[in-house]
Amino acid sequence: MRRPLGVLLCLGSLAALSTPIATAHAAAAPLAECRVYAAKPYVTAAGRIQASAARLGCDDTALVRIRIKRAVAGADPVVKSASLRGTNGRVTVRLACAPGVYYSVVTDYRGSVSRSKAVRLACSPAATPTPSSTSTAPAPTPTATTEPTPAPSPTTPAPGGGSAVSEEVVRLTNAERQKGGCAPLVSDPQLRSAAQSHSADMAAKNYFSHTSPDGRDLTTRIKASGFSPMRAWAENIAMRQRTPADVLQSWMGSTGHRANIMNCAYTHLGVGVATGSQGIYWTQIFAKH
Repeated sequence: MRRPLGVLLCLGSLAALSTPIATAHAAAAPLAECRVYAAKPYVTAAGRIQASAARLGCDDTALVRIRIKRAVAGADPVVKSASLRGTNGRVTVRLACAPGVYYSVVTDYRGSVSRSKAVRLACSPAATPTPSSTSTAPAPTPTATTEPTPAPSPTTPAPGGGSAVSEEVVRLTNAERQKGGCAPLVSDPQLRSAAQSHSADMAAKNYFSHTSPDGRDLTTRIKASGFSPMRAWAENIAMRQRTPADVLQSWMGSTGHRANIMNCAYTHLGVGVATGSQGIYWTQIFAKH
């Protein structure tokens, strides 16, 4: 027996809104100012230190250079650097791990500079609670599967503060980001509250959109949650997928949704899950302070 097709929408602060049922409709979102973002270094599963930098919202070409520095007495030395010439994009640098306090600095030689917070690394992936990264968003496609798997209750509590289902979406999202070299997103209670309220509102009022019937949009929801300051943000929504694995597969199979998930500029994530008469409604909100 085939389950109903899932439906997807995604929205990025640097991209477009899109809907995929037969045709995609796009509306340009306001572009952010040209700037660079530095993500905190973290330890990968392979035991190496990694950091990424992104340049977004720009229309000129520049040399973007990221440096990982180690905090020590006196002048902090650069332990590894990398560069990339382009308009917008991401550059990543990796090095063998040695315990210590590290931070990253990025410059695009056009006057834009960003420095991450310093983080103490112990050369153990499990001991590294780090975030990172960026965004865009057009075109999506729903996914159909066979043999539906019973989904756990969206309200089952999880140790992270969200439900077991929402925290599994966070885990799967971070697993995909790690494959692409992005640091894991922090599961944020304020963004989680904003995402959960939107999923619950869509389920209760039987609509599917980034904007609620009373006019509240993503920016309004994030501000109301108390997440501040807001430097970059985006949203993915979906409905009718039965499990966290199903919805991640749908999002990753869509250009716009995947771009939000794999955007190394975002550092925090909130996930909301609610069940309505049309099925399960899923919301991901990505942001960076």
